[in-house]
Amino acid sequence: MTPHFRLFLPLAALAVLAGCKSDGELVVTEGVGVTATRTACPAVGVPDYTGDITTFRSPTSRTVNDIDVTAAITNVRSTCDETGERIYSNVTFDVLASRTDTRGARTVQLPYFSTVLRGGSAVVTKRIGTVTLTFADGQSRAQASAQAGAFVNRAEATLPADIRDRITRKRKPGDVDAALDPLADPQVRAALQRATFELLVGFQLSESQLAYNATR
Repeated sequence: MTPHFRLFLPLAALAVLAGCKSDGELVVTEGVGVTATRTACPAVGVPDYTGDITTFRSPTSRTVNDIDVTAAITNVRSTCDETGERIYSNVTFDVLASRTDTRGARTVQLPYFSTVLRGGSAVVTKRIGTVTLTFADGQSRAQASAQAGAFVNRAEATLPADIRDRITRKRKPGDVDAALDPLADPQVRAALQRATFELLVGFQLSESQLAYNATR
């Protein structure tokens, strides 16, 4: 799975999640006029090349004339409950599909994954689900909805107090580090990365399907 993914929530400063400010939240500033409010909720996204799937009539064919079913993940939405020590994030999404042969009613099941990444690369959990699409006789299109959920440990998604202090400490003109960006500090960047989680969803593709998506 590629580490690149489309995020459906705004990010800044090494995937620091943007949102509405409230008391007790950490506001990170990077550059002039750019701020982001960090929450413990994971960012949500779809990794590159996993948001679409194409199946063929023949397992050895990859020609356009042999395409059977195509489908895409869309309308990704998320909710997050961060009131407890275990933060719960839920993702819902739609799958839009089309088929080339419209004869007869048909049901198609497509596998999808949900995974929690920490620090952009460490897999915390991964689960496989199935979305079922039903084509009516004579119809080329079908739609279905699916969802995935995951827990994140609040302590692991919370920045240490000393790191928060380094980021939020107000600096006055003339201070030795007044012109230094705290986010450029390797220790701060590493702490932000360790405390950053993503909940990613996508189709569970075979190697050949992933290669097809990457090269088409």
